[in-house]
Amino acid sequence: MPGRRGPRTAEYIALVLLAAASGAVDALAFTVLGHVFAGVMTGNLALLGIALASGRPADLTAPLVALAGFVAGTWLSALICRGVASDARPGWPTRVLFCLAGETGLLAAHASLWAGSGGVPGGGLRVVLLCVAAVAMGGQSVAMLAAGAGGRPSTYFTGTLATYVARNAGAAVGAEDRWVPVRLAALVAGAAAAAVLHHWAPAWAALPAPVLVLAAVLGATYRPPEAPERNG
Repeated sequence: MPGRRGPRTAEYIALVLLAAASGAVDALAFTVLGHVFAGVMTGNLALLGIALASGRPADLTAPLVALAGFVAGTWLSALICRGVASDARPGWPTRVLFCLAGETGLLAAHASLWAGSGGVPGGGLRVVLLCVAAVAMGGQSVAMLAAGAGGRPSTYFTGTLATYVARNAGAAVGAEDRWVPVRLAALVAGAAAAAVLHHWAPAWAALPAPVLVLAAVLGATYRPPEAPERNG
């Protein structure tokens, strides 16, 4: 039975790009689509509790929509990735890449609807955009679980941060752990980019997310050329 392997450099870069996409999606979800997150359900459950305690039924809509969309995305992605096994070739399994390609399509549709609203969605469109974003993040979360040893969380980072600090407390940082701060920085950068775009060019604010996920898919499929065999 083959040993577990960690991500290759190309996959680490893809994980960084996925983290940036998550940051961009969550930034817009929180600031524009209802003050909830598209990919961080712990926060949404807390917000749901606050809404229940406030006695304002209208405050329940956004967290419930985000939760429902995320669950739908995880369910669909789990169906696609059920029983997935690593391919003979290195890299993420084909069905994982298929899920991420589907996420790219969802986020592209999300960006198109967003642009059509001029970056100021309201009413029912805001609910639709929040749901689509949550479905995409749910699908990405399960895809990374199905990627096995080559995957890492890319939509929620509380456990990642805690593990990183605990594992490296008073010890030298391992080669694999050097990518953790990069992924965390990418999350912040993705959120900042979306926020800056929404301020200066609101219609384009949702565009970085699908571009980043597409770049991650293309990067994860990269295979370095094999060295020619030497005779003699």
